[in-house]
Amino acid sequence: MFNKSDLSQPQAEVLAALAKEKVPAVRTVAAEGRGIADLREALIKAAPEDFINAPTIVGDLVGPGELVMLVVPIDLEAPKGRLILPQVQTLRDILDSDSTAMVVKERELRDALDRLKRPPALVVTDSQAFLKVAGDTPADVPMTSFSILFARNKGDLNAFVRGAMAIDTLVPGDRVLVAEACTHHPIEDDIGRVKIPRWLTQYVGGKLEFTHVQGHDFPEDLGEFKLAIHCGACMWNRREMLSRIVRCNRADVPIANYGMTIAYTLGIFERALGPFPSALETYRQLRRA
Repeated sequence: MFNKSDLSQPQAEVLAALAKEKVPAVRTVAAEGRGIADLREALIKAAPEDFINAPTIVGDLVGPGELVMLVVPIDLEAPKGRLILPQVQTLRDILDSDSTAMVVKERELRDALDRLKRPPALVVTDSQAFLKVAGDTPADVPMTSFSILFARNKGDLNAFVRGAMAIDTLVPGDRVLVAEACTHHPIEDDIGRVKIPRWLTQYVGGKLEFTHVQGHDFPEDLGEFKLAIHCGACMWNRREMLSRIVRCNRADVPIANYGMTIAYTLGIFERALGPFPSALETYRQLRRA
């Protein structure tokens, strides 16, 4: 890093030596905040794997032997004969943490809860069933979604909190970027292309302009967008997701993910953040402000 680059520039031979060793050179003016986003992105790219490794998905939220109830709708999003990847990864993480998992469909949740001798430590639902699951889950039982678990596992949960709250600043006509990490073929009632645009439009009360990208396609110029909404990035590593968050921060574009957006537009955001005290406090501080 070369700070105070407004006063002097690094020598050409120094830059050449760094380039030869494949060491990134970032120019900053720290007093003015210039170049800080570039520095953060360079640090993320250069950080060793043991530093950037993602936290557990759910293992630190429940103790060994405790029960996690997974609510898994079987609909067009679920491949025939299989569960979708975030559900499988969450189930494996529960087993690796020596906890217990119970898997039910959304219409079976209430009956399953009634059969238990003691309540589960956590209920995790597909975001599309959020409202029904929130209604069927007792208020004293922590509840969240697979997508919000992945917001923390793959990205920055506090950044996504701020991004979701930026939904309140949207007005009809604003442009919203919807990004998916994988390149699946969209289905008839696709979550990113149909459901989230519909819920956001209803929340804002007017038509929004949506741009959809997939895979590694991501606009170089983000300035036209008022909000970016990302999938859970279950196919990516955390480094890639953090880099996208930095790019949005650099362009002053709030970024949320699917689950955070859905919970916010449905009015159950605070409930869905219950298992994450730091993110919940960030939300409450921003609300007070």
